[in-house]
Amino acid sequence: MALDHIDLDMESGEFASIIGPSGSGKSTLMHLLGCLDTPTDGSIKIDGIELGEASSDMLAKMRNEKIGFVFQSFNLLPRLNVLQNVELPMVYAGMPRKKRLQRAEEAIHKVGLQDRMKNRPLQLSGGQCQRVAIARALVNDPKIVFADEPTGNLDSNTGAAILELFRTLSTQGRTIVLVTHDPDIAAVTPRCIEIKDGKIRHDRGGGHGHSVPFIPS
Repeated sequence: MALDHIDLDMESGEFASIIGPSGSGKSTLMHLLGCLDTPTDGSIKIDGIELGEASSDMLAKMRNEKIGFVFQSFNLLPRLNVLQNVELPMVYAGMPRKKRLQRAEEAIHKVGLQDRMKNRPLQLSGGQCQRVAIARALVNDPKIVFADEPTGNLDSNTGAAILELFRTLSTQGRTIVLVTHDPDIAAVTPRCIEIKDGKIRHDRGGGHGHSVPFIPS
């Protein structure tokens, strides 16, 4: 779905949801904000950097250093244990092993899985796997975390715990953006941006001022 005259800005520390039915454009918006796609028109800025003018190396650097991703399917490697899965972004970045281990262990402590570092994904519950995915998203201390249907494979109690973890992360200064089709999930976020047919139909809690991402078309 192409986006149509989207005009949006978010400030640091916001906890927001992007909601809409399948095909509404919400995933396209997340991919653009997350530097996974580039716009054919308009402007996208993150931390003052114009993404449309950035090189592929700069976009990769942005994804690795400023943005974290959490997906419904977790995207964990089954042969690696928790610590190794969380280390992966830093391995790709060429970080020294000692520093990798320290940062991975700190991220795992943040999500409360310090007693599961040597377990593999198949030895964990769905909620624990999602916490590993969140730790991996946090390991490079990103300013923005995008979560695509992060509770879709979880029971309601576990999903509520994951949402509370995201809320806590937002109070620490990170911008958290949940992409969902579930109104119950969107209802817990202070800001809810409803997308339909590529346009913003409603923006509850919006209009805050200075931006981290900014997307005029």
